[in-house]
Amino acid sequence: MAECLLAMTVALAVTLLLGGPIRSLAIRLGLVPMIRERDVHETPKPRVGGLAMFIGLAAALTVAGHFPMLKRDVYGDSNTIQALLWGTFLVVVLGMVDDKFELDPLTKFAGQIFAASVMVVKGIQISWLVIPGIGIVAVDPTLSIVLSVFLVLVLMNAVNFVDGLDGLAAGITCIAGLASFAYCYRLAISYKLTGATAPALIAIVTVGICLGFLAHNWHPARMFMGDTGSMLLGMLLAATSITVMGGIDPYQLGEQVGVAVNQTSSVHKLVPAYLPLIMPISVTLLPIADMVMAVVRRTKAGMSPLAADKGHLHHRMLQIGHSKRRAVLIMYFWSALVAFVTVLFAVTPSRQPVVYVAIGMTLVGLVMLLGPRLGDHRERLRSKALRVGAPPTARHCAGAGGSGGSGGNGTPGSGGAAGQTFNATVAGTVNGTVTATVEGIASQSPATEAGASIPAIATSSENGNQHRTLSR
Repeated sequence: MAECLLAMTVALAVTLLLGGPIRSLAIRLGLVPMIRERDVHETPKPRVGGLAMFIGLAAALTVAGHFPMLKRDVYGDSNTIQALLWGTFLVVVLGMVDDKFELDPLTKFAGQIFAASVMVVKGIQISWLVIPGIGIVAVDPTLSIVLSVFLVLVLMNAVNFVDGLDGLAAGITCIAGLASFAYCYRLAISYKLTGATAPALIAIVTVGICLGFLAHNWHPARMFMGDTGSMLLGMLLAATSITVMGGIDPYQLGEQVGVAVNQTSSVHKLVPAYLPLIMPISVTLLPIADMVMAVVRRTKAGMSPLAADKGHLHHRMLQIGHSKRRAVLIMYFWSALVAFVTVLFAVTPSRQPVVYVAIGMTLVGLVMLLGPRLGDHRERLRSKALRVGAPPTARHCAGAGGSGGSGGNGTPGSGGAAGQTFNATVAGTVNGTVTATVEGIASQSPATEAGASIPAIATSSENGNQHRTLSR
């Protein structure tokens, strides 16, 4: 544990310290791309954060090779770290070219396949699967390469698709890395499986570079990771999951938990063994769901599945009224809920409390997610209440007086009397004001010629009501 935490600290420190100089260098070199249509930020910013993350990764893995336990269990007879460095180096080169020249989707996808294939061929491969109801299945070498490359491509593009708000991709990957580290560390310590040490190291170093980069990428961000960083993080998550399924002996795990893993009836008891099938999906559920919806949406619209648009989950959260920071925090919450509930369900003997906690936190998450909609509903109800309880206007009062009279016999009712009283009051006030104004003008005006006329007040009586008319 201590050596893994030291490796994480190195990754965090290097990424944090190099972020500023790399950003300044990118600005001086003019490596600040213009704002794209799908972007939500308002000012151009460098997209070179992935380079700082890769340097932090390489530094941490190099330093970790000098720690006694990690040197024995990870760097001894395995070339996992070398394969990982080769694959991440190639994907960083591809990402930097894409961030600079905006590669077309097919060229970019071909580069992803090449980088993933190099990493897989050099040693990071799926060697077995535990399938519920069947048992342990040894994977053919060719099928192993195909499945491994496919998993790398899925996670690289899933993280790439979700990278649309400040701190979103780095935070979700950090949460996924913490959950993966907790699971792998449990296998290494509780079940004495040294093969779980390598994926634990990769996961915790991923956490370190994400935390170091978040200092530069939290809203309002000063720098973006670009495709360089998002594809790098996706490859690291895929390498963690594949290394678990390629570095652990399932029969040794069966001996530790006391079940025979080759019997179909006991496979359901071996949750930690087939959790690698679920872990890549659970820890990256939101990015994968966003990617699947994007592919379906773009295909139905006649677009390329790899083309960019503004229909991702974070775009929709902004549309319903969430702020950028609130949208990121809500997606953090959902990612952590799914990832850690999956891990707790696998490693704790009593699973009923985990289910209760998951249900309660799900309700909390729904309230957070629907907050703007609930606020809009309350505002509509408040506006409606104000309209219903508004005071009557003069016209309403006059109308009420007219309608309050009796029918054909002409006898006024109580409503008519109230209306007449209101009209008399208003008429008296207006007439008094007009009279005073005109008399003031007359008293101040000089003598006029015969042809000039001075305003006068004429009084007439009609139907018992006094009316004053202003005439010239």
